[in-house]
Amino acid sequence: MKLSLGIPEIVGSAALPRRLAWLTGARLLFMSIALALVGSLYLGGQYETRYYTLRAGLFTFGGGFVMTAVYAAILRRGRNVEKLADAQLVLDQITWTAVVYLTGGAASGATSFYGLSCLVGAALTGLRGAAVAAVSGGICYGALVTALAKRWVLPPPDQPPGMYLPSSEELSFYVTVNLLVLVVVMLLAGTLADRLRWTGGALIAATERAEQAERMAALGRLAAGLAHEIRNPLGSIAGSVQLLRSGPGLDEEDRQLCEIIQRETNRLNDLVTDMVDLSKPRKPDLAVVDAATIAREVVALASNSGRAVSDVELRFSTDGSPALVRADSAQLRQLVWNLVRNAVQASEAGASVWVSVNRQAGSVELAVVDHGVGIDEAQMPRLFDAFFTTRSQGSGVGLAVVKRIADEHGFLIHVKSEAGRGATFRVLMAPAEQV
Repeated sequence: MKLSLGIPEIVGSAALPRRLAWLTGARLLFMSIALALVGSLYLGGQYETRYYTLRAGLFTFGGGFVMTAVYAAILRRGRNVEKLADAQLVLDQITWTAVVYLTGGAASGATSFYGLSCLVGAALTGLRGAAVAAVSGGICYGALVTALAKRWVLPPPDQPPGMYLPSSEELSFYVTVNLLVLVVVMLLAGTLADRLRWTGGALIAATERAEQAERMAALGRLAAGLAHEIRNPLGSIAGSVQLLRSGPGLDEEDRQLCEIIQRETNRLNDLVTDMVDLSKPRKPDLAVVDAATIAREVVALASNSGRAVSDVELRFSTDGSPALVRADSAQLRQLVWNLVRNAVQASEAGASVWVSVNRQAGSVELAVVDHGVGIDEAQMPRLFDAFFTTRSQGSGVGLAVVKRIADEHGFLIHVKSEAGRGATFRVLMAPAEQV
């Protein structure tokens, strides 16, 4: 699965099943009312001269009710929801065509139901749904008018024949007005629905950013108070362990215990650093730097610390092309370090992590590839959230720092991963000459 980050993406399809369920319920209610009304008129006997129309209407709305019940049953499966929405719109227009036929043909006032379906389509899938409803409604209405004009279909026997035989001028007027109304309703409803959906998505994104900023502010106050109190004893512990390791008389088991203390001390210091970086971001001091040189230095440093010393191999490569970008050198170094550290932590013993910097078409690409546990598809959307982690010993801060640095520099991050097959993080940076 791929995840691309850098430009906010508003996705409205996730709410489609919920909207479709509501509209299916409303359709069931409408069909029930229409069926009850027509049935009462038919059984009441007040309109004996309209038995054919009432009986046909009864079958039409009864069929619509049954089809809506079928929609509801299929919707519960949650499959092919978008196709189901399209099918509902098309069959609705066929139902309205039957109603138009029974109530006057080309001149029927029931043609307004075609526009209603366009509104329903816009509510479901925006302009696309409105277009499906408009096109299918136009085809159905055109087919009915043509069939009546050519006498392929006769008017209902209990309706005045003259109402179904307008003059050519009247027929042209009805067809033009109805098709024009369909087009206008489609464009207005579809465009407004898409705009509303986009605006709603942007509002949700803005709200999430505000909440994230508030959480980061609280974290900043906490981190500022803890950083000093934690780092002082950490420094004392690290110095004491270094002295202890250099002393004589230690056996192999003691040295291994010292290494564990040193490694965990470094990990805790990294966590404090990440929390401070995440909670108190510093505005980048942009300058022209060589991304390949920075990445090479980070790989060399990482190769002499943590698991990269013992059971994970770090490899670096570059194509030799200029990799000059405008960035804050320290923050770019932090970005690379966090990605490399994340890849090493995700890798199993004996695995390799590849780091490369290459010049692509119009960009400089930093790639960090591991062959570790990978990332589950369900976890991908939250991958860069602060304090979200897929590992039992992870803090969920390192990748959040990566995302913040990338956003402030205008870098794009692409992630490709499958559970159990490792992960590839690519950072695309604009060359210095293009900035």
